[in-house]
Amino acid sequence: MSILIIEDNAQLAANLYDYLEACGHQLDAAPDGLSGLHLASSKHYDAIVLDWNLPRLDGLSMLRWLRGDAKNMVPVIMLTARDQVADKIDGFESGLDDYLVKPVALPEIEVRLRSLVARRRQAGTAANVLSVADLHFDLGTLQVRRGEREVTLTRTGRRLLELLMRESPQVVSRARLEHAAWGDAVPGTDLLRSHMYVLRRAIEVDDEPPLLHTVSGSGYRIFARD
Repeated sequence: MSILIIEDNAQLAANLYDYLEACGHQLDAAPDGLSGLHLASSKHYDAIVLDWNLPRLDGLSMLRWLRGDAKNMVPVIMLTARDQVADKIDGFESGLDDYLVKPVALPEIEVRLRSLVARRRQAGTAANVLSVADLHFDLGTLQVRRGEREVTLTRTGRRLLELLMRESPQVVSRARLEHAAWGDAVPGTDLLRSHMYVLRRAIEVDDEPPLLHTVSGSGYRIFARD
């Protein structure tokens, strides 16, 4: 496997590097979030081991950019001293695949990396296509179809739709949708409502059954009613 380690603790990073290299894996390492983001965006990796508290750009912000702007779905394990349930929830909602609390045995990290990569490979190209009822979103080509009809969306619309389809049939909060669309630069005005209106008009035409539903006081969700 090709693995990227993003860790600012030099001793821990060296231990991880040496152990995983001895297991036969190819390694790169970065000591801060910006360097890690550059490597993750410019090279292919089978998996990433990511620390949370990083200089220059923290791990969670880096992960959100990777999943959002870069559309990079490489498996990521967060390795951190943060052990609170709220932190774990933030991590998984931001796109983590696994979460390990320090200290952790090196063999366990290697086993979990192998498991994540194996599951991703078994999923194959199906992992690149999101489907809810007759709505399909190909994440590789960015093509959206409703049945045989091609759906045209803006980049913001695609970001919103991807999150909603990934979470279907669960409700996605307004805050998560706004972050998916604009990151930390959420506009002061209520643009989300307008974008959701445009998205609904795009994926529901004529007599097509409704898929995008507003949940008053909570957010939105995509699902097909029976």
